[in-house]
Amino acid sequence: MYNNKVVICGVDTSRLPLLKENEKKELLKKVKDGDKKAREELINGNLRLVLSVIQKFTGRGENLDDLFQIGCIGLMKAIDNFDVSHGVKFSTYAVPMIIGEIRRYLRDNNPIRVSRSIKDTAYRAMQVRERLMSKNQSEPTVSEIAAELNIPRSEVVIALESVVDPISLYDPVYSDGGDTIYVLDQVGDNNDDNNLLGEIALKEAIKNLSEREKTILSLRFMAGKTQMEVSEEIGISQAQVSRLEKCALKKIKG
Repeated sequence: MYNNKVVICGVDTSRLPLLKENEKKELLKKVKDGDKKAREELINGNLRLVLSVIQKFTGRGENLDDLFQIGCIGLMKAIDNFDVSHGVKFSTYAVPMIIGEIRRYLRDNNPIRVSRSIKDTAYRAMQVRERLMSKNQSEPTVSEIAAELNIPRSEVVIALESVVDPISLYDPVYSDGGDTIYVLDQVGDNNDDNNLLGEIALKEAIKNLSEREKTILSLRFMAGKTQMEVSEEIGISQAQVSRLEKCALKKIKG
């Protein structure tokens, strides 16, 4: 990667076209009518979307070319199953499909052994999930999937969790102007015995903090709230909470 150029599977992604939402809708309509050229144009116009998704899976030792190709399969499935009449943005529907395809690939290559019966239940649950997503254009609940399979909800949960690829606490989940939010930032701690800052006397150090910074640290490390919960309580975005929290901790360490 250099000068914003990413070559993957022999494709220079910096030269990939960007389609506007109305252009995607027109192409999707043509695809439904069997236009193969429109399908190819729609695939090429969404390869950057695939690239953005596979970046969530970097750092796991997986070959990016392989992940990109698997992601493209998910993209093609999304194109073939998307219903323009539901009024949902294509990317909203496509991203979960691409992620699902990549996770399925990672599960199949997972060294952890899972019993055949549990794996079969998981695959059937994923098939039902994709069918319900295609039908309703929204993510189905576990209860809805269990009802379709006519099995207890707990069995669906166990089956799906057994084949889910583990994630790192340092995997990025959101980025806003360079302020990246990681999985770790969304994990709360309700155990006072293990609180990182609750037992440390920092009265002198926090005197120079603003009232908002003090509030954020108190809610995060004393009350054990997640950044999302803090953002809702004080009325700012989660990205702002993350930025203020890191700034306050930096001041204390200084």
